[in-house]
Formats: sequence, C-alpha cells, structure tokens
Amino acid sequence: MLDWEITNIAGKKKARRRVGRGDGSGHGKTCGRGHKGSSSRAGATSVSLYEGGQMPLFRRLPKRGFSNYNFATRFEIVNVLQLESFNDGDDVGVEELLKAGLIQSYKSKVKILGDGELTKKLQVTAHKFSKAAEQKIVSCGGTAKIISEQ
Repeated sequence: MLDWEITNIAGKKKARRRVGRGDGSGHGKTCGRGHKGSSSRAGATSVSLYEGGQMPLFRRLPKRGFSNYNFATRFEIVNVLQLESFNDGDDVGVEELLKAGLIQSYKSKVKILGDGELTKKLQVTAHKFSKAAEQKIVSCGGTAKIISEQ
C-alpha cells in the first residue's frame, strides 16, 4: 500500500460527536445547543422546510403538470423461463405463482413475458400476456387464459 492510501483509509470513519463531556472537549456544558430557546430544549425538532417566516420555496413555485403515479396499473412480471419450475400439466395461476415466490402478493396483477424457453404443457392464468409468451405457452400444448378485470 502507498502512504496516501493508508491516510485515506484512516480518515474514512468519522467519530461521532460525544457531547457533555467537559468544557475542554468543545462540546461541554450546553453541548453545542447554545443558551435558552426552543432549540436548546429536549425533544426540539426543526422543520427543514421552514425559512424563518419567508414564503417557503415549495409555496413560491407554481404547481404544474399531472402525475399518473396514483392511477397507473402496475403489473408484476413473470417470464416464461420462470414457469419452467412448475410440473408438466400444472394449472398455474396467481396463487401458484405466489407459493412459488415469483410474485409478492395475491392481489398483484400479473403479466407473463416471453423471455426464455418453455418445454412443459401448462395451463397459465394471468391478467396479461405478451404475444411471444402466449405463443410459447400454446406451442407447448398449454393454454394462456386471461383473468377478466372487474
């Protein structure tokens, strides 16, 4: 190791500030909080958006545009390659995918994508299929059934 590497590593971890350990430490007595006032008290918190009474930035700027985040339909993705873990002739639905650990929740909407190869005959039920995935499932003698939306 070179000298500059050693010093660089040595300075990586900064020691935490230990307050109230005597005046000689520089953080004794009032522990860096100053005298009196709400910020010197225990449990005092400050709102980082507060600008001392000035109109805050988030209120000065106009609100524009639209976000589809709250309204977008999100799908959990399962590839055809992952369906290979099921036995030949199995019925594969949302519950089976959840048990296999391929999706997070039984409430999830599932989309099957065509990445990978399938060699087993499966009856797959999901909310959506890509064209490639549907083709691969059907070409192996299986079926791709879409769950109807309510």
